[in-house]
Amino acid sequence: MNEFSSLREMSAGLDRGDFSSVELTQAHLDRIQQANAALNCFITINADSALAAAAQADDQRARGSKSPTLGLPFAHKDIFCTQGVLTTAGSKMLSNFVAPYDATVVSNMAAAGMVSVGKTNMDEFAMGSSNENSFFGPVSNPWDHERVPGGSSGGSAAAVAAGLVAGATGTDTGGSIRQPAALCGITGLKPTYGRVSRYGMIAFASSLDQAGPMTRDAEDAALMFSVMAGFDPKDSTSAERRDAWLDATIANGIAALDRPLTIGLPSEYFSDNSNLSYIDIAKTELQRLGHKLVEVSLPHTQAAVPVYYVLASAEASTNLSRYDGVRFGHRCNDPQSLQDLYERSREEGFGEEVKRRILTGTYTLSVGYFDAYYLKAQKIRRLISEDFQQAFTKVDVLLAPTSPTPAFKKNQLTDDHVAMYQQDLYTVPTSLAGLPAISLPCGFCDGLPMGMQLIAPAFGEELLLQLAAQYQGQTDWHLRRPGDSA
Repeated sequence: MNEFSSLREMSAGLDRGDFSSVELTQAHLDRIQQANAALNCFITINADSALAAAAQADDQRARGSKSPTLGLPFAHKDIFCTQGVLTTAGSKMLSNFVAPYDATVVSNMAAAGMVSVGKTNMDEFAMGSSNENSFFGPVSNPWDHERVPGGSSGGSAAAVAAGLVAGATGTDTGGSIRQPAALCGITGLKPTYGRVSRYGMIAFASSLDQAGPMTRDAEDAALMFSVMAGFDPKDSTSAERRDAWLDATIANGIAALDRPLTIGLPSEYFSDNSNLSYIDIAKTELQRLGHKLVEVSLPHTQAAVPVYYVLASAEASTNLSRYDGVRFGHRCNDPQSLQDLYERSREEGFGEEVKRRILTGTYTLSVGYFDAYYLKAQKIRRLISEDFQQAFTKVDVLLAPTSPTPAFKKNQLTDDHVAMYQQDLYTVPTSLAGLPAISLPCGFCDGLPMGMQLIAPAFGEELLLQLAAQYQGQTDWHLRRPGDSA
């Protein structure tokens, strides 16, 4: 077992008795302690509770349990409420908040016997594309510590890329799993909206937020996703379905593709060819595997980023109104009145990017601007969704870049908010349509990893994972590690 062993490899080692879950967990904790000062990818490390859970897993295994996930260490993004554990969402506002209950994702993974070693750093309230917006400081990209890991799930991406854990949970509102996965050279799956429960996941934009796995390869992503997914009566937006393939995947891995696919290339995603040579290599490999590539159009793509920032900010302004200094979270000292309590608690507790989005969202929801901005954005969102529906009448999946650039340097885009928002150019259309998408490593640019994105119709995660696993079976981009020559 080495630091870059996969979840499946560790599971096999546990089955053989090569090591115990306690030994495996301790090895992960040791690596995290050694590397976290440089990467800053963990906010909280759960050493005692992780070792206790690992010991319990070893006891269950000794009594004959053979669950493939039993005793496997992983990490949670610090946006999932975890009973008795600090849950901050990367914000000063929640820097003292210890959750009184478990999010459904947390309880599902605990029920599967997986061992949480800690909570990973993130952009505050999941608002950002660089992980520079965290109250706990920026995360460093393991490939180059002077560069960002992407966001908002940058801590999870960096932890996986650096070999500190083989898998971590993330959330994706407009690209926050896929973009950091691309910038850190790992695999990240954003599921269909409603596939994974949002109960206990601290809300940013409720019609967009979705949790998913971040791993080194598609096999491990499928394993984690199969544990995370499922109907939850506590979440009114949860999809009432549990496909049979999910349980089969836990036991046996991803089934092989049984036919060649027709893969669409959205012309709007390839209009700037200056930085897409790595995608051309991926296209060639997919054709070699027998798949057919055809051009399609998603004509409303250019409207996606402004639509997203209108809608997501409007929902954020509503969701974040609960942080008022009264019930939980940061409270200002010596308030002079109730109004003063509200104003200073929010002023002190929120960071600049979060304030910016709250103000934007409040403006678009206000009388006189609601029709012009919010309603108009909702109408264009429907057109974006219809573009995808039309494309999927001709193709099985879509192929696109994940991010417009490789990992950029810290502070490079901090003062250029439009350029920062453009990092979501290729990811937000899928989020607006509620569709599943996966980012895979597929090459390098200037010595830094780049990712390609595969997009499927709603509830098409199995097809995405099958194609991703087939591609990774013939390429080694997902096996490259920080320090390797590009």
